[in-house]
Amino acid sequence: MGNVRGRPAGRWRSAGRALLRVLVVWAVSTLTMLALAGLLPDFRLQSAQGDSLTRTALTAAAGAGVFGLLTALVWPVVVRALLLVPALVLGLLVFFLNGSLLLVALWLIPDGRGAAEPETAVVVAAVMSAVASATSTALAVRDDDAYRRRLYRLADRRRPRRVTGGPEPEPGTLFLQLDGVGHRVLRDAVRAGLMPTVAAWLDTTHRLTPWRTDWSSQTGASQLGILHGSNEDVPAFRWYEKDTGRLMVSNRPASAVELQRRAIERTGDGGLLTLDGASRGNLFSGGADQLALVLSMAARRGRVNRSRSGYFAYFSDPANAVRTAGSFVAEVLREVTQSVRARLRGQTPRVRRGGLYPFVRAFATVVERDVVVAAVMGDLLAGRTAVYADLVAYDEVAHHSGPQGRDTDQVLRRLDRAVALIAGVAEHAPRPYRIVLLSDHGQSPGPTFRDAYGLTLKDLVRAGCGLPVPRRVRRTPWGHPRTESGGGAEARDAARDALRSALHRPVDGREEEAEAARELRGRPSEPMVLASGNLGLVSFPEVPGRMTREQIELRHPALLRTLADHPGIGFLLVASEEHGSVVLGPGGQETPVAELRDDEGPLKGFGPGAADAVRRTDGFPHVADIMVNSAYDPTAGTVHAFEAQIGSHGGLGGEQSRPFLLSPLALSAPPPGLAGAEQVHEVLRGWLREASGPQVPLEDSRPAGEVEELLPADAPAGPDKNS
Repeated sequence: MGNVRGRPAGRWRSAGRALLRVLVVWAVSTLTMLALAGLLPDFRLQSAQGDSLTRTALTAAAGAGVFGLLTALVWPVVVRALLLVPALVLGLLVFFLNGSLLLVALWLIPDGRGAAEPETAVVVAAVMSAVASATSTALAVRDDDAYRRRLYRLADRRRPRRVTGGPEPEPGTLFLQLDGVGHRVLRDAVRAGLMPTVAAWLDTTHRLTPWRTDWSSQTGASQLGILHGSNEDVPAFRWYEKDTGRLMVSNRPASAVELQRRAIERTGDGGLLTLDGASRGNLFSGGADQLALVLSMAARRGRVNRSRSGYFAYFSDPANAVRTAGSFVAEVLREVTQSVRARLRGQTPRVRRGGLYPFVRAFATVVERDVVVAAVMGDLLAGRTAVYADLVAYDEVAHHSGPQGRDTDQVLRRLDRAVALIAGVAEHAPRPYRIVLLSDHGQSPGPTFRDAYGLTLKDLVRAGCGLPVPRRVRRTPWGHPRTESGGGAEARDAARDALRSALHRPVDGREEEAEAARELRGRPSEPMVLASGNLGLVSFPEVPGRMTREQIELRHPALLRTLADHPGIGFLLVASEEHGSVVLGPGGQETPVAELRDDEGPLKGFGPGAADAVRRTDGFPHVADIMVNSAYDPTAGTVHAFEAQIGSHGGLGGEQSRPFLLSPLALSAPPPGLAGAEQVHEVLRGWLREASGPQVPLEDSRPAGEVEELLPADAPAGPDKNS
């Protein structure tokens, strides 16, 4: 009887506390509106003749109440209607829509006492939304039950419940990818106190394991292998397929769709997340039903799997747009400041960071992070079995600022706070969660190939083919000193001699260049040169199939030796009629692929696993005619990206090939010598099997398959509240 009597009493207490919170938020919103009316000349809450303080306060209370009601009832409907609008556009529209709701609220105040100019309404609405959200959060945090209920309500409008009398639910698993964070970077960040959450886990509940990537050390290859169990025939981030005439780029939706289709066809399996899974911020779905910001699903518009649905979950609370917009602006200013500081200090190596890059960085480090973190917290509170999410912030900044330094240190601190926030929300989930942190690759520092030698890989290939080189290349000394090698004069002379030999003429001779141009008239096409970090791919589109060394030397006698002898090139992979395939290195080094050994011959210094990685790529149907890996300095750990990146990944050499797994001790230890994304997939599958068992059904109020993301703007602290 005590329990029966206690339930109604508990409900009344709960209802009373909820009503009190509503009244407090209303009162704070009213005071905020009064304060803004006093500060902003274009915002008034009085009639033209003036009103008493009491009357003005009642007008403010009415306006705040109507605005809050409209925000709760109308806002989600409006945002869902705009779901197909691009994310940045939707983020901007949020402010205008929020301001419009405020104007409607003022219009509904009797006697026309409320009025504001449209631009002022946007400001007032933003401030009121932020204040109301902060107040609601502060009140909920004081009451654990209320805070838990609010998180569940934000997650899916109704808390999932275990079936009465059922066993405890099996643990769920969250795989959180910190894009581009290498094993050494993580260790150094922990030692430096940049990531206290990760440090605490390493001291108590988790183990850290390095693994080796494939030759193509980039997100497309790694994530396809991790999520779908196969990254066969992904030789680089971008490559040309002669048989289809298609240029494949891993981060283009059409290419991502095709790569995912091929992987599923090859394995006969939908992916890592097929059992009640969620995929957030990834290139590929992993077979998940619940998707948000998944590139391979970007073109889909169905009700169930809309890839933009994560934006709805995020922007369904206007306070989130206010918070994220403030962080976005702060991040743009931070990038501009850091870029100017680097120029003033004469920092080297350095790349251009102007144009749209500050906005691209802010989107990756703020908008994408906030939306993905919110979606993940919703998945945890909805009790998903497996979740895989990618946070790209570090990778984006490291490309332009370098893998280690003040810029990336700030990003690592904010990533740690995001991890802590997710872990805190997991404590309120309807099932226990095992959180695995991992990365898809690392990053290797170094000046770009162009900065180090005064020309691009494409320029070098054109020279080796006897094609005219740009005027800027002719005016540039053939190779700047490589500070890490100490052999500046030798590098400069070798580069100059190689190019002159390749051109068979003085590089400054305009007459010889004109003659070369006349000789080249009528040729069907020029070589296609593509860059993927410090991995370059050279293809001859007019020649069907993979060209052999003999064919290349017949058409372009100087090309292969020009490339192999250049001081910025580490080694080449090319097919051979005599040896099957060979790897060429400087000084005439030549090793058949079947005889490759780690740290010997052309692969000396590239570390364990290099030979197997090259052999595997050599067997891909769409390997390029010439695969070019930049030089690597083992002492300095530097490579030369063929793109404008001073932190790069994509080939072999240094920390780019050494990502990490940070796994709970409750899971079995990964095998030693873990190599390749496909092996990582098998490890993650094994962990999911360890957690499997009789699944406990969770009651849910929504139709099956409906996308459910959460935006916990009302959590105690955002992933980067100080941005």
